[in-house]
Amino acid sequence: MENTSKDVSNIEVNASGFYDEIEIEDMEFDEDRRVYTYPCPCGDKFVISEEDLMQGEEIARCPSCSLIIRVIYETEESDEDDDLLGLEGVSQLVIVS
Repeated sequence: MENTSKDVSNIEVNASGFYDEIEIEDMEFDEDRRVYTYPCPCGDKFVISEEDLMQGEEIARCPSCSLIIRVIYETEESDEDDDLLGLEGVSQLVIVS
């Protein structure tokens, strides 16, 4: 199998160590796998799961190289109705446009 990855050793990262900061609405959502993806300069894709986002994670990693991106999104804490339904402390992912 041929390796089609590009060399990313000369890619610059910002002071926080991220290759870039990406708004979640700029990412693609795979409904079957429940993951968000974004193209990586190496030819693969940065990946972060919906579950990770719901738990407050904001770093998407590329499985083929060492680059990471910060995913910008907002969460909304559950309201009183959710508490009455037994969903206390559950966060909702909110896409901000």
